[in-house]
Amino acid sequence: MPKKWFQNWFSSPYYHILYHQRNDEEAEFFIDNLCAFLKPAENFQLLDIACGRGRHSVYLNKKGYDVTGIDLSNASIKFAQQFENENLQFYVHDMRYTFYINYFNIAFNLFTSFGYFETEKDHVKALKAFHKSLKKSGILVLDYFNSEKIMRNLAHQEVKHVDGIDFYISKKIANGKIIKSISFEHKNKDFAFKEEVKAFTKGDFERMFEKSGFKILNHFGDYALNPFDENKSDRLIFICQKDNA
Repeated sequence: MPKKWFQNWFSSPYYHILYHQRNDEEAEFFIDNLCAFLKPAENFQLLDIACGRGRHSVYLNKKGYDVTGIDLSNASIKFAQQFENENLQFYVHDMRYTFYINYFNIAFNLFTSFGYFETEKDHVKALKAFHKSLKKSGILVLDYFNSEKIMRNLAHQEVKHVDGIDFYISKKIANGKIIKSISFEHKNKDFAFKEEVKAFTKGDFERMFEKSGFKILNHFGDYALNPFDENKSDRLIFICQKDNA
């Protein structure tokens, strides 16, 4: 069975070259603000879903928390495992399947690490898996892009020059997805990858959270946790609670 786009692209070294500017400072600013807002207790167990190379997990652990990171990419988890200690572990895992049951106090799904699957059913399946992994009244933080703003301001073509590579990037909207095609040449070889992320709106999330047993407590529009404005905000960040009814 051919691999999905996200299995190929996220495991490629070129993904990390193109996006290396996603700096730790921004990640730490976001985590600091979330921790100030959520006030996690010292003994809380935290889950970082689709953790990538672990930058959020590592910082949460440095703040004194017990953190588990999961990601589908073998390469990313192998990289992250160099940071492991007795309170920080990383595992290869598909977010659509339950990982521990009633175990974590807070689950994080950050930096648009959602919206990759073909069907809403698969996305609800993932949210239900997040729900099962949380303790009673546990919290889910889901950080997505603001698709409304992206669709209105779509830059259809751009070239990014990174580490001596010219990345040719084109974007379009099709079948309810924001599709980014990335092509480049390196060492006399041609490469082509794509990203396909669902253009989920706030209303889509409200419906999916309800289906999967979450109630929305708050939503924000950026990493400073300012209010969400569908015309101006870059992000759509939800704070949800496991509904135990």
